[in-house]
Amino acid sequence: MTEVFSIPLTTRFRGIGVREGVLLRGDAGWGEFSPFLEYDDPTAAPWWAAALEAADEGWPDPVRDHVPVNVTVPACDPARAHAIVLASHGCRTAKVKVAERGQTLAEDEARLEAVRDALGGDGLIRVDANGGWSVDDAVAAIGVLDRAARGLEYVEQPTVSVEDLALVRRRVRVPIAADESIRRAEDPYRVRDLEAADIAVLKVQPLGGVRACLRIAEDIGLPVVVSSAIETSIGIAAGVALAAALPSLEHACGLATVQLLAGDVVDRSLLPVDGALPVSRPEVTMQALGSWRAAPDRAEFWAERLRRVRSLPTPG
Repeated sequence: MTEVFSIPLTTRFRGIGVREGVLLRGDAGWGEFSPFLEYDDPTAAPWWAAALEAADEGWPDPVRDHVPVNVTVPACDPARAHAIVLASHGCRTAKVKVAERGQTLAEDEARLEAVRDALGGDGLIRVDANGGWSVDDAVAAIGVLDRAARGLEYVEQPTVSVEDLALVRRRVRVPIAADESIRRAEDPYRVRDLEAADIAVLKVQPLGGVRACLRIAEDIGLPVVVSSAIETSIGIAAGVALAAALPSLEHACGLATVQLLAGDVVDRSLLPVDGALPVSRPEVTMQALGSWRAAPDRAEFWAERLRRVRSLPTPG
């Protein structure tokens, strides 16, 4: 059984305003296949492997029943950033998007100051540049933003290449986290081999499933932050399953992103309570799916995309 969803975002995020994908029902439960539209079929193949794992196999047993999470703040104005943190259901860590194309460092600085004001002095702030800086720009920006935040927990993906990531890490005192350098790299272990990061950010769908991520976490030997790909509660549940199965979890995870969507496909969304998500297995309901069912042309687009991806060798 499959259903295609199309849900607007409440705030534009990584340049998109609508999140789409396929929901798959198997013997173990529901899985989500929602690679971003610009991804080619080989890039989308691990996302299909993750959906199959969720639907047909299920996930490893958890070692914890709740997962601490951060609130995600898009590249928005300071007032909006402040409001998002205040409405974050007890999250004591904030992840703030910076280095957005068309925005200035001064705008990033103002956003961080607003987040710090909303979070208070004892909360943690991390920033995500999505590879938006050069090495020199990263070094300069990190100094400015570290002061604005009154101390950064870490900086995620300041530059594009692993080699540049390693250079930045050696020039700043703030810890560096690798995201795209792991999930979109031909060799995710170059981050380890070049000592380019202090923290590994893992996302279940892009890396082929919970078990695949657990193997990477063990091999890479870095503290792990599990993050979302802006999914429905079905996709978020897979991220929670990974975070719940990790032997050690030192940092809040980036899984409190269902609030970025205008709706959901389950009756009880995976939203934080006191800054944490419960380890659970949500069920899609036809009532919740309701108006979020994709229009016929989008359903046809996804059916054809899924047909192509399914014809490729399954990553393993």
